[in-house]
Amino acid sequence: LTSTGTPAVFMHPVDFMHGDMGLATREDVFMAVSKSGETSEVERMLHLFKRLGVKVIALTGQINSSLARLADVALDCGVPQEACPHDLAPTASSTAAMVMGDALAVALLIRRNFRPEDFARLHPAGALGRQLLLRVEEVMVGGKDIGIVGSGATMREVLLELVAKRGICAIIGKDRRVLGVITDGDFKRLLQKTTDFMELRATEVMNAGPKCIHRDELCVTAVELMEQHAIISMPVIGRQERIAGMVHLHDLMRAKVI
Repeated sequence: LTSTGTPAVFMHPVDFMHGDMGLATREDVFMAVSKSGETSEVERMLHLFKRLGVKVIALTGQINSSLARLADVALDCGVPQEACPHDLAPTASSTAAMVMGDALAVALLIRRNFRPEDFARLHPAGALGRQLLLRVEEVMVGGKDIGIVGSGATMREVLLELVAKRGICAIIGKDRRVLGVITDGDFKRLLQKTTDFMELRATEVMNAGPKCIHRDELCVTAVELMEQHAIISMPVIGRQERIAGMVHLHDLMRAKVI
């Protein structure tokens, strides 16, 4: 329950009688679990909860038990026999109670319209949390670490950027919007076609209208774009679609998004 956004605490009958009863309010619901439905400590708790006006749900193997009769709602978790060879140790019955509890938790999260984003918010250190919370701006490189040239740059200038800046260079206009990109792969293919390329303009070689991602997008979206278009890096844009940085597949791997 707590992991899906519903505050819940375990309450031991002995601790309940010595102060933990103060945790309960009229807005709470008490879920009592008892195979026999005749556990005296749990029954005593129910009487006190009812006095407080707390609603009670009973998960029991005996639907006609005292616990079931006292509860506002009784759920039958009975099993024909325990997995224990002596039919004594709670094995099948404890599993049935756990399944019923899971079913209630799932029904509640559906009723509350609990989304994957909400789950990630409550599990920030987990893999899902990283996938659904980490944004591109948190892993991208920016400033002097990104390869950038103006629209009038030559391939000589682009080559210097490619060597120094992770194999990708963005060609930008005066307004700092991305006009295109050139990667080290593009450079190698150009080298196979001609050796007379150093004075070519970057705009003659670049891939115009490249795939970009906004800095506020989730990292998982960047991964999806890279997989979809078979690329390993892309420009990151910010306000007014101006270049803000670069994100590389290795950045996403280091962040454990994939």
